[in-house]
Amino acid sequence: MTKSEQQSSGALTVFRNANFSAFFASRLLSSLASQMIDVAVGWLVYQLTNSAFALGLVGLCIFAPNLIFALIAGHVADRFDRRFVLIVCYLLMLSATFGLFLIAYQGRTEVELIFAVVAIFGTARAFSNPAGQALLPNLVPKEIFARAVATTSSAWQIATIAGPAIGGLLYGFGPDVVFLVTSLFYIACLIALILIRPSLRIRSKDKLSWDYLTAGMRYIWSNQVLLGSISLDLFAVLLGGATALLPIYARDILFIGPFGLGLLRTMPAVGAFATALILAQISDLQKVGHKMFIAVAVFGFATIGFGLSTNFYLSLGFLTILGAADMVSVYIRSTIMQIETPDDMRGRVSAVNSLFIGASNELGEFESGVLAGFVGAVPSVIIGGFGSLMITLIWARWFPKLRERDRLTS
Repeated sequence: MTKSEQQSSGALTVFRNANFSAFFASRLLSSLASQMIDVAVGWLVYQLTNSAFALGLVGLCIFAPNLIFALIAGHVADRFDRRFVLIVCYLLMLSATFGLFLIAYQGRTEVELIFAVVAIFGTARAFSNPAGQALLPNLVPKEIFARAVATTSSAWQIATIAGPAIGGLLYGFGPDVVFLVTSLFYIACLIALILIRPSLRIRSKDKLSWDYLTAGMRYIWSNQVLLGSISLDLFAVLLGGATALLPIYARDILFIGPFGLGLLRTMPAVGAFATALILAQISDLQKVGHKMFIAVAVFGFATIGFGLSTNFYLSLGFLTILGAADMVSVYIRSTIMQIETPDDMRGRVSAVNSLFIGASNELGEFESGVLAGFVGAVPSVIIGGFGSLMITLIWARWFPKLRERDRLTS
């Protein structure tokens, strides 16, 4: 197939690649399981503790392994078979999911046990994220890679749409039912990974050293576009993230129960998924730096709107806008990073990126939980939204190369 034929056939072109189809299935299944678990764990922990701080600790338990293992996870992704690394990680997630099933089935109330199992999830994610990001370029030709990134992102968004709603619905039958179903999802995910036969790739042959382990950090630091895009997402979502507080909104502000919580968690993905479908059809996106800063600003305004809302449907609308804006930022950052990074160090660069993402998401949940413990859930979300807007203005001044970036490829 020629390049022009690939571009004209639209986003579905990538599914003609059997390896990508299996990879997409594995990402979709694992993401569904992850979203269902997040809903069930959040509601269960809040039921047991009635504490915003405890909800924040869930995010910290997921993030801490990312911080501890970031450098070694990048090394593993660059030195070993990335598909095999993913298989091991998902086996670990399957074991942790079954552990949550046993905790819920036996009616255990020790929240420390849940934190411990969530930390196991965090450890598996610390290694799976860089391996998965670095594996994708080995599965598809370069000319359709941008579409593959957008399509893979849509797998996450589909899961984030369906997963929370399914998790909230199943939670009505008990948290043990949620964890049992997600265990089956991880089994199916492992089968999809086994079907992947990636092409040969360049493996790093450098000797293991401190310089080798920190090469990803130094590469990002030397590239102002990469540094600006990754750090912009880090601080904007770190301050503006309201995900950890959704159980509080669902139970105490909007009064909608666990299924309503699932819908709240779903709506950012609805906006993101619709945006991903549009981006997958665009073969040559222009003024990407300008669009990224606008998207992050919209994210901040939508966060403020959600924080102020006491109407369920209005809250759903703000979360939809928030997700759409975030998808634009994620797409631009991920595509630039994976296209411009040499294959033999994609694992280490992806590990640093995963650390930044983990800091923005899970550490952001911890920050939101701690702040909410002092000032309340609503002020915490509003303060975070204003923080995202301030970061957008500061980064636009500090990173002019990112602001002026025209296309995804340099």
